[in-house]
Amino acid sequence: MTRIRFRPALCCWSTLLVLLAVLASCRPEEKAEAEKHVVLSAEAQRLTQASHIDSTLLCLMHNAGSGQALDTLTAESWLLIDDATGQVISQKNANQRMYMASLTKMMTCLLALERGNMDDTIVISRGDLVTHDSRVHLGDGYTLRHLLYEMMLLSDNDAAYAVARHIAGDSTAFYRMMNEKAAYLGMHSTHFANPNGMPNDSNYSTAADLARLVRYSLADTAFAAIVRTAEMDIPLLDGRHLPCRNTNALLSRYDGCIGVKTGFTRKAGCCLASAAIRHDATLVLILLKSSSMTARFNESATLLDYGFHIAETLRKGIFQ
Repeated sequence: MTRIRFRPALCCWSTLLVLLAVLASCRPEEKAEAEKHVVLSAEAQRLTQASHIDSTLLCLMHNAGSGQALDTLTAESWLLIDDATGQVISQKNANQRMYMASLTKMMTCLLALERGNMDDTIVISRGDLVTHDSRVHLGDGYTLRHLLYEMMLLSDNDAAYAVARHIAGDSTAFYRMMNEKAAYLGMHSTHFANPNGMPNDSNYSTAADLARLVRYSLADTAFAAIVRTAEMDIPLLDGRHLPCRNTNALLSRYDGCIGVKTGFTRKAGCCLASAAIRHDATLVLILLKSSSMTARFNESATLLDYGFHIAETLRKGIFQ
């Protein structure tokens, strides 16, 4: 399969020298010293890491005119962030409320992993069948673990309803769980109204909020394992298998890609949450309302290439 390659937008060296100097002094010594004496729980550290955003890098690059080639991208909103530092590398309308389509399923998956028993069995009921494009059928039986893989790889809408019913007992209770978790994560411009992202004016988020969700969720090893799986034969309880190929083409076309989730509805356009690792740098990207299925992958690759170029240049400048 042909791998996507893009020439990254270049940042002038004089700008980077100024950038490095500013970043080196952006955190006061007093604050760093105080932070040494604060002991956080593992969960508090995870939440703090997912919530930390530093726009210093973005402001300096914007003022220097870097990344202008990104202006040609069709996506209406995006946020590209260095996961380790929280530095925003590129953004467009990152705090604008948008429809998120099947990126919604990331929250459904996270809640199921946190609250469910992966060995529980789920039999697809008539109430779970709400769309006409599902690969699950009435009476099919799965373990919760395998149904989550099927839901995330194939972006199965009816599977999401089956998961919601199993975890919360009914859909309304699950929506409440979703919104409570969103509030906990600081996703203050987000509201969930279904478990799968089908068109609903009350189901919306922002690129910034969804980046929090991705960064938090990737710290869950089970979630990370699901979203980086390119293909899998999903076993059913009756011995049959359902071949599943991940809808995220970047997993096989972009070096270092580790997930995360595709999304599409007519209102939301073509969306993609992605994460990739190169040279010890992990980038997280939320891209919303791109013009086509192909464009969302190409534009995500362009942004990730740009981000890794910036990250590598900074790494060389700081550590060499």
